[in-house]
Order: sequence, then structure tokens, then C-alpha cells
Amino acid sequence: MLDRLSNYFLKTLREDPADAEVVSHKLLVRAGYIRRQAPGIFAWLPLGLRVRAKLENIIHEEMRAAGAQQVHFPALLPRDPYEATGRWEEYGDGIFRLQDRHAADYLLAPTHEEVFTLLVKDIVNSYKDLPLEIYQIQDKYRDEARPRAGLLRGREFSMKDAYSFGISDEQLADSYQRQRDAYERIFNRLGVEYVIVAADAGAMGGSKSEEFLLPIAIGEDTFVRSAGGYAANVEAYRAPAGKERPIAELAAAEVFDTPGTNTIETLVAHTNEVVPQLLGRAWEAGDTLKNIVLALTDAHGARELVVIGIPGDRQIDEKRLEVAFAGYEIEQATEADLKGHPELIAGFIGPADGATRLLGVGGQSSLKYLVDPRVVTGTSWITGANAADKHVHSLVCGRDFEPHGVIDVANVVDGDPAPDGSGPITTARGMEIGHVFQLGRKYAEALGLKVLDENGKLQTVTMGSYGIGVTRILAALAELNNDEHGLIWPAAIAPYQVHLVATGKESLPFEKAEEIAAELDAAGVEVLFDDRPKVSPGVKFGDAELLGMPFIVVVGRDAAEGFAEIRNRRTGEREKVALTEVAAVVQQRLATA
Repeated sequence: MLDRLSNYFLKTLREDPADAEVVSHKLLVRAGYIRRQAPGIFAWLPLGLRVRAKLENIIHEEMRAAGAQQVHFPALLPRDPYEATGRWEEYGDGIFRLQDRHAADYLLAPTHEEVFTLLVKDIVNSYKDLPLEIYQIQDKYRDEARPRAGLLRGREFSMKDAYSFGISDEQLADSYQRQRDAYERIFNRLGVEYVIVAADAGAMGGSKSEEFLLPIAIGEDTFVRSAGGYAANVEAYRAPAGKERPIAELAAAEVFDTPGTNTIETLVAHTNEVVPQLLGRAWEAGDTLKNIVLALTDAHGARELVVIGIPGDRQIDEKRLEVAFAGYEIEQATEADLKGHPELIAGFIGPADGATRLLGVGGQSSLKYLVDPRVVTGTSWITGANAADKHVHSLVCGRDFEPHGVIDVANVVDGDPAPDGSGPITTARGMEIGHVFQLGRKYAEALGLKVLDENGKLQTVTMGSYGIGVTRILAALAELNNDEHGLIWPAAIAPYQVHLVATGKESLPFEKAEEIAAELDAAGVEVLFDDRPKVSPGVKFGDAELLGMPFIVVVGRDAAEGFAEIRNRRTGEREKVALTEVAAVVQQRLATA
């Protein structure tokens, strides 16, 4: 059926919406694909739904090709399954909770592992029914503290989530690989660049996790990769341990006065003035050990302090910190916290002063002391001496202090070594567009999903989880495919293949455009026909460029001479074509688009 702009539910905007921060948000609203309802929540208009349906159809095709079967769950779910897995509390403020009139607790599902597991438990009871892979495309809800960037980070978003169920680790590995392969096919069909990186499983749990990241400057994730093939998001990167060194000939620790050294920079400058250069070079920020006191609050409100030592040329990475202390609220220790530990002198905290062990194994302090992987036996440091205006140099790990353990939460920088030995890494920004997990038996054990094996004994099922951000990918494609005039959709998901424009005051261009529209429609080409009377050519061309169909066909003043113009929206190429040949030429161009 031919769609006409004269009665299409569409209104384009000439100005960017005031709350839009990124290009995709601006263009999708201006072009009439979505409209804001509340922060992070959008209504979908006809054009937007057509793009979304095409994207979903590609996903459906590849899921079926991978052997997965489609189901559909409600977004509103009861508390009990999430209570059983511990995630009702783990999610903290990140989910929408509500009660019905009977005071029963519900949530708007942020993800569906629990109910998928229970559905399979209700239906499957034998190993003969496994392996099994099922999936859905469904809206999810998360209470983002700062919903921004339009569809890229909203409170309501659509995901494809698939789950595999197997009797053995081998079945899990096989399902995982088939889903991973399907993701590659999906992104290749969409023309989306991606990098597969090792990832932290977070609240999902499981033994293996990989993200599909789209390299893009506005991405919220940092990932690292080496020329040798290593790739991981920054949360999953593990810094190789520092090289241990012999202690016997190292200089003795010595306390020295450091007035006014309240930054690493001033401490280094002062040390270079008053302490001999024992290393055969000037002291640097990397020779210092700074100690940060953090307060951790668990889900029950219990609060404890922990001290973390990292090299002075590093900063704590908040995402890596959140992974290390998953399930805790984390903040810098307050003055009130420090008052309860008089051994901690703000600005001058150290593991020891060269004689008295305050932090770490055998220390006088009750606090746990954790250090960066680079702090190993035989490494020598400048650090606080636990007294106002005093530091200590040549404080050696393994001789003068022993930490309780290692924590890898420092920032990652270009040139750091890949943990697999494949060379130095580089960092880049990326956006998560897909995620695959080997969940193992976490959810099956929590919810009692067992089947009879070939010996008639009950065995716990092993699971995998596989997600794709449908609306996020749509926004990412808009982010990557545009110019100063508007959107430029890839042919695979464009709402229409051709935007047909009739212009002029005479009836002939409109009559000829009607004929072309009918011919294209009969050939199965999707056409949006701008048949609006009394609308200027400038407005029509502006709308056609803003909406972003792959090809624009203009039937205007040249119609009297028997010609129309075909414009390639992506390349900008224009060609004059006989009216009788327009439909055939358009089909040729679409075949190669």
C-alpha cells in the first residue's frame, strides 16, 4: 500500500529539541521518529516503528537460524523470583518497584533471567528436551539516575534477550558459540562496526562474559585492545602483577619533613629538593604510593572502611571500583569516619613509618589494606608517614609493610601491558550493543531448575544469556549515518527505500509521480510519496533530506520534458533519468545499495 505524506502522521521540526545532547536524539525527534514523554521515555511514531520493525526482523531471522524459538514475557513481574536470586536488593535504586492494591510487590523488569528459568522449569523435565534456546524482544525498564542521550540511555528500552539451557558445560559452550555467531551475522547485516571484548559479568553472574562494542566517541564504555588481539572492557582488564625485586640491598626507609605537600605534584617536587636521587634519576609520581580511604555500605546499611594503595601516577577508576566492590555503595571516607581511626592522618596516610606497622598484616590498625597489583615485594615507595607534614621514602613492600591483599581498580592508560603478553594496549571509547554470558548454574540453582539425566538422576541445568539492545542499535545507526541535512539510513533498515517528491504548481509532475509511485509499489519497492499540494519545493527537499531514505526521486519542472531526478542520499550523486525508466533505474540502484 502506498503511503502519502499528505495524510501521514508526521511533523518535522526545524530546531533541535532543547534537551537533546547527541545527534541521534536531535535528528530522531526533528524527523518525527520519536517524541519525548518523560526523561528517558519516548513515544514511537510511524516512521520510527518501521525502522524498529526492520531491525527486529533481522534479529528474528538470525535467531531462528541459530535454532532459538520466540516467546514473550510481561514487563510487569512479581518480586518472588528476583528475591530468590538476590537481585531484588542487588539492583538497589536501579529498578522500578511498585505495589498492587493488595500491597504485593512487583517490578518493571530490567531483565528476565528469573522468569525464563521458571518457565523452562515448568515445561522441561528431561535431558532429552535439551539443549534449548528461547528468546524474546521486549521492553525493559531501569531507573537511570541521569537519563540522557535519547534512546542511547533511557529508562525504557527494547532488548532482544535469549537464554540457553543445557544439561552439560559442553551444551552451554555450543549454545554460547552459536548465539555469538548469530550476533556477528546481525551486526554484519546492519553494517555496524563492532569489537568483541572480554567483560565483567556484574550482577548477571556467570563464568564467561563478552561484550559487542561499537567504537564511537560518545560511548559510555572504555575498552582496551592490543595489536596482538587482546580486547577487554576496562572493568575486565587485569593489570599484570609488578615484577618482584630482591630486598637485601635496598635503602632503609627514612621519614622526612614534607610541609605543604598536599598533592602528588608538590610531594614529588619537594622530595626531589630534599632527598638524594637514590634511583639514579629524579623522583616521579609513579614512585609515590597514595592511600585512599573508602567507605563501603552494604545492602543492610552496615558501613566499613577500607584503605587502598595505588601508585601516585594513577587514579581510581570508578567503574573498576564498582566491579571490585559489587553490591556496596562506595564513597570517600568522611571526617566523621576518620575520627574513629586516629591512626589515619588525612593527607599523610601510609602503611608504615619505617618502624611501626600501622596498616596491613600485623598492623596496629583494624582496617583492611589492599594494594594495586604493581605494589609487590621489593618495590620501594614514597608515602605518608602517619604524622602531619611527614612522609617516608624507601618504604619497601615485603620488608616494611605487608598488605592484606591486591585490588585492581586503578585507571588504565595507553601503553599498559596486555595481560596475555600480546603487547601494549590502547584505550578507546565504545558503546555496548550486545552482551553474551555463560551464566552457568547460578539461576538454575536458586530457582530449582533440574532435569532427569540419562541415568534417571536429577541434574541442575546450565544456562547462557544473550542480549542485544534493539533501540540502542537503532539510535547508534542514526548517530553514525547522518550529515548536516539529516538522517541517511542504511538500506536494510530505512523506513522506506524511496522518498518520491512531486513539486511545482502544474498538475503534470503530480500525475507522472503518481504513475512512478504505482509502478514502484507494484514492484515491491517501499515508497513514501510526498504528494502534498501547495508546499514549496524547498520544504519538501528539506524534509526528504531530514527523513533519510536511501534514494530521493524528484518529479518537477523537468517532467514536461520527460525527465525526473534520482538522488543518492548517501553519496549525493544526482542523475537525470527518463520518466519511463525511473522505476527500473531505482530498482537497479537499490540492488547495489
